[in-house]
Amino acid sequence: MPVIGITGGVLNDAGPFPGYHRSYVNEDYVTAIKQNGGVPFIIPINYDLNSAPAIMRHLDGLVISGGQDVDPSYYGEEPSQQIGESWATRDAFEISLLRAASHLRKPVLGICRGLQLINVARGGSLYQDLSAIPGNPYQHAQKGHPGQTSQTANLAAGSQLRTIFGQESIRINSFHHQAVKEVGLGLTVTARAKDGVIEGLEDPHNQVLAVQWHPEMLHNFVPEMNKLFRAFVIQASKEDLA
Repeated sequence: MPVIGITGGVLNDAGPFPGYHRSYVNEDYVTAIKQNGGVPFIIPINYDLNSAPAIMRHLDGLVISGGQDVDPSYYGEEPSQQIGESWATRDAFEISLLRAASHLRKPVLGICRGLQLINVARGGSLYQDLSAIPGNPYQHAQKGHPGQTSQTANLAAGSQLRTIFGQESIRINSFHHQAVKEVGLGLTVTARAKDGVIEGLEDPHNQVLAVQWHPEMLHNFVPEMNKLFRAFVIQASKEDLA
């Protein structure tokens, strides 16, 4: 069974010791990997960027999870009024993991922030808030239960996502206020919301697949979302056997 690393975050306002840092990841990521044939392994934020190659050598695949906004200095911008919390240390660590995964030919799945970070790591940029997108985009921070879908994503012909889901469009959830602006080097747009907001990116050559929605929150409520995790685990299994 392939071991799948999932990048974590830090909580400092939970439990009986306010301000005490706790490494964590939402359990949905863990169960989605486990239920689809992988062994989940949570990766804590490591302040030593040189540790990334050693970490990736022990893994068969990498999931870049959701979380804070990417620091806009990574794509040459100053913070806008609408930007949320960012954490440059996490950005730097996860970018080092991405580079190590690419060097070692390990598959990567980016989710929400993960898609945005992958795009920025490839030289792309982001809209710091959806309000900066011309044309009045839809609401992408749904108010309903995370296990419910709220909008449609159209999947590009010939893309991995179209192959995985076997249909032209799917219903997705949505919990983001930023979006891809300039697409990074080597990445192809594979899904868009009906308002044109980018919902999927991929680089088949480097085994990178990324989605803007949260399939891990849907996998227990929308069974077809398991297809995405199953395809990723199978890809990681092939790398494990190589």
